[in-house]
Amino acid sequence: MLRRSFLAGTAAVTFAAGTALAAPEDFAEMEPVTLRLAHVVNEQDGFHVAAEKFKELVEERTGGKVNIEIHPSATLGDERTLLEGMQIGSIDMGVITNGPVSNFLEDMAVFELPFLFPSREAAYKALDGEVGQELLDRLQEVNLKGLAYAERGFRNLTNSVKPVESPADLEGMRIRVMENPVYIDTFRALGANAIPMAWTEALTAMQQSTIDGQENPVGVVHSFKLDETQDYMTMTRHTYAPAIFVAGMPAWSKLPEAAHDVLVEAAREAASHERAFNEEMEAEQLEELRARGMEIDTDPDLAAFKAQVAPVYEEYGQKFGDYLDRIQAQAE
Repeated sequence: MLRRSFLAGTAAVTFAAGTALAAPEDFAEMEPVTLRLAHVVNEQDGFHVAAEKFKELVEERTGGKVNIEIHPSATLGDERTLLEGMQIGSIDMGVITNGPVSNFLEDMAVFELPFLFPSREAAYKALDGEVGQELLDRLQEVNLKGLAYAERGFRNLTNSVKPVESPADLEGMRIRVMENPVYIDTFRALGANAIPMAWTEALTAMQQSTIDGQENPVGVVHSFKLDETQDYMTMTRHTYAPAIFVAGMPAWSKLPEAAHDVLVEAAREAASHERAFNEEMEAEQLEELRARGMEIDTDPDLAAFKAQVAPVYEEYGQKFGDYLDRIQAQAE
């Protein structure tokens, strides 16, 4: 449960006129607060890098009055469980993959459409711009508070069966996907047997060979040593997956305004830090995976993959209001 109490004087914890951020001394009258921030990946992953940077910034800027307690590796539950906990106040915050978030606010899934973003820069433009911020704000409709977009990154296919160069090679392959309709329908369109499941379950399923493959960014493949169960990776870069620094409204509403602004700014800076970390590390991680024996196809038939997912756009193109049109117009 949340562990916090405030002195009566905390309402006075506000920004000084003309300043962009509160200073540590502005929190002098505030009783210490501990916020539990959870994620489902291990401490080598970019999510943890982002969480640690966030912790550092928040604690520094509040003079230690807001403490961030990080719980990695799904110790508090899978991503759906974490989000449900935030809604009711049993968990304060998380770094959560966008896919599960879209189960709570459906329009968030617009970012998951296959081959929507040709580059990281195009994704950042949409996420950090008007559309992305509008959707972050709308999370309050489901009792969540979106702070900033970190990233899961461009997702690629791995499997334990054979090299996959085109969609034809995927026919009938059992591929774990996130519990998200866009991912399920994308991989069905590609001919795979799409199996939605939580990440913690997927790790066991790969070890037991009850699934053939999965799709995730290079950083996840590397940090979880998926090369031990997955022999092949195809650099499809089929979806750019954001991740979100998100808090529950029960936790958020108990914090003073100055802390709100510190948390938002710290989340944005931590997200930017994680994006840079992921980009810098990808080439090194690919080399390590190759050295450990993973066969990596860096030049698959992307035109065939893109053509195969056309039905996904036909099905979902009108489901996201004008968000898809606005993203595509921005990219032109």
